[in-house]
Amino acid sequence: MPVSATAERKRVRTLVWIISLATVGLMFDGYDLVIYGTVVSTFLRDPSHIGAVDPALAGALGSYALIGVLVGALIAGSIGDFLGRRKMMLGAYAWFSLGMLATSFTHTAQAFGIFRFLTGLGVGVLLATTAALVSEFAPKGRKNLCNAITYSGVPLGSLAAAAIAIVLLEHIGWRGLFAIGALPLVTLLPLAIWKMPESVVWLVSRGRIDEARAVAERTGVEMPTLDAAAEAEEQGAAGYAGLFGDFLLPTILIGLMSATGLLLVYSLNTWLPELMLRAGFNAKGSLSFLLVLNGAAALGPIVVARFADRFGPKPVVAASFLLGAVSIAALTLKLPLAALLGIVALVGIGTSGTQTLIYGFVATYFPTRVRGASVAWCAGFGRLGGVGGPLIGGLLIAAGFSIETILLILAGLALVGMVLAQLIPPTRLTPEARPPLAA
Repeated sequence: MPVSATAERKRVRTLVWIISLATVGLMFDGYDLVIYGTVVSTFLRDPSHIGAVDPALAGALGSYALIGVLVGALIAGSIGDFLGRRKMMLGAYAWFSLGMLATSFTHTAQAFGIFRFLTGLGVGVLLATTAALVSEFAPKGRKNLCNAITYSGVPLGSLAAAAIAIVLLEHIGWRGLFAIGALPLVTLLPLAIWKMPESVVWLVSRGRIDEARAVAERTGVEMPTLDAAAEAEEQGAAGYAGLFGDFLLPTILIGLMSATGLLLVYSLNTWLPELMLRAGFNAKGSLSFLLVLNGAAALGPIVVARFADRFGPKPVVAASFLLGAVSIAALTLKLPLAALLGIVALVGIGTSGTQTLIYGFVATYFPTRVRGASVAWCAGFGRLGGVGGPLIGGLLIAAGFSIETILLILAGLALVGMVLAQLIPPTRLTPEARPPLAA
């Protein structure tokens, strides 16, 4: 049945609101995860803030938020497919905003670490839920693109954190920078309460048909109709029980692939400036590599996602890992600065950009009943790579490996990611990808 012009306008308006709100939410996620790095030198040099902090303690404080993200994502996977997308995202906005605000009032390293962990819980829930909601509202043939646009918020937030710190740190101090992270409490959260609907597909999967029809009428989204095979599929277990019970092999492969991707992301974001310093570039030159890396990571996947929607996300994710491997290896070449910066842009697309594509891949691979758990598993288990990335880079440098050897090891890890992507078995067509039946 043709969609009316009024319904189409409602659908487009709803999608724009959801992508805009979700992107801004993930910008604050990126802001949260990077802002600590901009103030750590303050803690190392001035004990009047949270007490004496040595490098070992500074590293531990930095890891607490990442551990919180891991735990929060896995918790979201346990309950997100039962509570719904909207409730989880609204709760995450409130939780991490309050966590950032509370962190700004701490006066001891112990309290600072506790609130960094608690803030990470909210960030993990947000990472684990956003792709599911966006995928369930995005039109067929545009799901990977919509997720790529949304998850570009993470590197954009990271860039914003660095820029804001450069401009404002000396004026508002580290407490002011963390307080900025609480702005969603009075900006994003009220807008989301007003404009972010629950997923129609999720409501149908939970048997809440009347609520689904009401949301569909309000948002212009078509009601999905499940055929007999789809209904049988949807009657399986939800959450982690269904994920590990019915999709064990792809779940394991996707977890390992995500961990590999995040290991590359965090090792490069942590150690690339240092490696470039050791290669002979000055401080500004080495930091420029980091800016180019994240800038390309924000913009590149939006272009690449069009190929994922056309040819399927699996081959595109594999190709993106291959691009990462080749470009990281190319950094070992003796090239002019301009050429190296161009290669670093490709590295950003092939590492951080690949991780953005992975979230879209996972959100379209699994059926509704386990989608929240699958994205949570991808974000949560993958965060082990995020925790290990800085450690591996530090260990390789401490062991005396040359810059070229370290880069080639990272390139090899990108090839491992490519192989893992290729091993993921093909998926059946998920119910919401089928055309709706006439009412």
